[in-house]
Amino acid sequence: MNGSSKFYRTKIPVVRMVVVMKNLFTIRAFHKSLISLSSSTRHFFCSSSSSASTFAIKNVTKSNFESALNDLRLYVKDADFVAVDLEMTGVTSAPWRESFELDRFDIQYLKVKDSAEKFAAVQFGVCPFRWEPHRQSFVAHPHNFYLFPRQEIKGDDTSYEFLCQTTSIDFLAKYQFDFNLCIREGVSYLSRSQEKEALGRLNARYKDRLLDSSSCWREGVDTKLVRVADILFSERLKNKIAEWHDGLLGDRNGASQTWKTSNDSKQQLKTIFFKMRPALDLTGFTSHQLRLIQLVVKNHFEDLVYACVAGESSSQQLIVYTDSASGRDLLMKELKDCLCKEAEMKIKAAIGFRHVIDLLSSEKKLIVGHNSFLDIAHIYRKFIGPLPSTAKEYVISIQKFFPYIVDTKVLLNASTVCQKISKKSSTSLSKAFALLCPQIASGVKTSGLADKRLVKVEVQVDNKRSLNWNSGAKHEAGYDAFMTGCVFAQACSHLGVDFTLNPSSVDLSHHEKLQEYINLLYLSWINGDIIDLKTGERKADSICSKGFKAHHSKILFSNTVLLWAFPAKLKASEIRECFCKVFGSSSITFIYHVDKTAVFIQFSKQELVSDFLVLKETLERSNDPISVLHPLSKVLQGGRTRAASYEVYKQICSSTISKVFFADQAEAVGIEWNAKLSKPVLEVERQVDFEASENQLYTDTRNETEIVSGIDPPLYMHSPTDELDSLCPAEAQMSK
Repeated sequence: MNGSSKFYRTKIPVVRMVVVMKNLFTIRAFHKSLISLSSSTRHFFCSSSSSASTFAIKNVTKSNFESALNDLRLYVKDADFVAVDLEMTGVTSAPWRESFELDRFDIQYLKVKDSAEKFAAVQFGVCPFRWEPHRQSFVAHPHNFYLFPRQEIKGDDTSYEFLCQTTSIDFLAKYQFDFNLCIREGVSYLSRSQEKEALGRLNARYKDRLLDSSSCWREGVDTKLVRVADILFSERLKNKIAEWHDGLLGDRNGASQTWKTSNDSKQQLKTIFFKMRPALDLTGFTSHQLRLIQLVVKNHFEDLVYACVAGESSSQQLIVYTDSASGRDLLMKELKDCLCKEAEMKIKAAIGFRHVIDLLSSEKKLIVGHNSFLDIAHIYRKFIGPLPSTAKEYVISIQKFFPYIVDTKVLLNASTVCQKISKKSSTSLSKAFALLCPQIASGVKTSGLADKRLVKVEVQVDNKRSLNWNSGAKHEAGYDAFMTGCVFAQACSHLGVDFTLNPSSVDLSHHEKLQEYINLLYLSWINGDIIDLKTGERKADSICSKGFKAHHSKILFSNTVLLWAFPAKLKASEIRECFCKVFGSSSITFIYHVDKTAVFIQFSKQELVSDFLVLKETLERSNDPISVLHPLSKVLQGGRTRAASYEVYKQICSSTISKVFFADQAEAVGIEWNAKLSKPVLEVERQVDFEASENQLYTDTRNETEIVSGIDPPLYMHSPTDELDSLCPAEAQMSK
């Protein structure tokens, strides 16, 4: 029985039924009034609900790149700052290339350089932010570009190979990265140096080159006619061309004519005009037949020129008439210029995504990233040119293209105000976004410290706009760029930047509240090392140490020896014991594992480095009982173990070779061992926390090497576990 029949069969007084009906009409009227709210009111409700304001991010591929670029030009031109983010195919090409506590400043750069050179950037997020005074909010335009390097120019021998790190690819797949779309529709690009090289090859190819009838089929012009079929074909075409040539001289009007070479053939000779000159258009011929025709023209017709010119869909094969030697030379020049222009247009068309980088560079906008040193290195390598060999050369060059860069990770850790807000919690991008921008991250306005200086951000994607936007695309470069920009805007507000006062004159790149943080990037987050892009130098400890523990041990690189290819089963405690027997119980400050094939050993005194290297060489030269019974023989394993000063480590890291194990890398590079100290390098003592932090250094008795507790100084091993703020290779730079 349905509800309506049940209702009518119920005995209800008429008066009461009227009251019930009136209540129903009242409810319906109220419902209609809700539906008929004004558009602005509906927008308010939409903005207060995260689910109602979810729409797709602006994904850009090669099919819509041109239109997106045109829109982006306007957004960037009007922007107050532009946030960027990249997704890559990997971070470290070998475990020993990860960032270590014992990496000196120059070696940290070499490791970043290696990463940017070996891995591809598959997504690039660009999000311009513009302050709108009448709405008292920022308007963000997030763009998510898919990138894929292709060989767009024929004859370009540039290698477009790149590595993929399984953890990084798995990380992307976890967040539904569309690899098919990236490979099939990703926007290609040329760097500035690649474009310059391509134009150089083009000029070299056509400089002083006489474009004559042999230019297009150079290999076939001297073909000798051996086959009967070739002889018959050549003779038949010679007669046809001669007939056309004689008729052309007799009929100066150049009437249009078309001949077929045989009754059932699609091969045609059609009279046309090319650059105001009579010409025969050859269609339907094979490449071999065209070579034969070219040979006929060269051998039998002095006033005809065979030319191959580019058509709309394919190349066009022509026989062009020239009435004089000067006319022939002029035609040669015109054809040469035409081919050069065509090749230049292909090169310009291959620039692709670099147009976006050129746009950001030319507008000199403030660029905002999060833990972005690797991102900026990728930008330089992919779109500008090869990375310089030193950090100082690199920063000098990058400043020419991007003079104003802010890293929100530096801002959150170095600013006392932001530290108080975050209470020194994790400064990963997602956590900083949730903490500083809860009204955007959750779509619900919350009460708390963040509300005191709340900065509103509206998102516009095409014709859709919302105050509380969630694309549902976590860890996409475009959305991460959006989160980075929101974090920066909110941090600026907490630092005292008032966007509501004289908004037209607010220049964030020169704002006094931000000058302390502009052009400072974390070169290595694990060490807390900050590089100053204005000088190329490591920033003073006063700002580097903010956000890190106060108790540290000193790392003296001049006191450090690199030891590799020692016996695989040798434990750290055994290595220390051997050295202490020879140089004293307090001679070793610590032992640090690069990987299972190599360790750093820091001596308490610098002279012990040279003493050990000389002693090692002496023991390996003399094969007597004393050498065999020496305490170090257990480590040296009869001369197979290698050792060198810290400078050799830099030499190995600078190599483009990437072997999985450090010992194999050293052998591939050609480094064996060095008993002499390299010339000392000016260095700053590294302050690194060697307390028992489970996030950086740990004790593990399960591995082949062990860490001995209760011994002062202790022995340490590099940890493969995640640092508090995502030090796992996939998440270190990809999730920030």
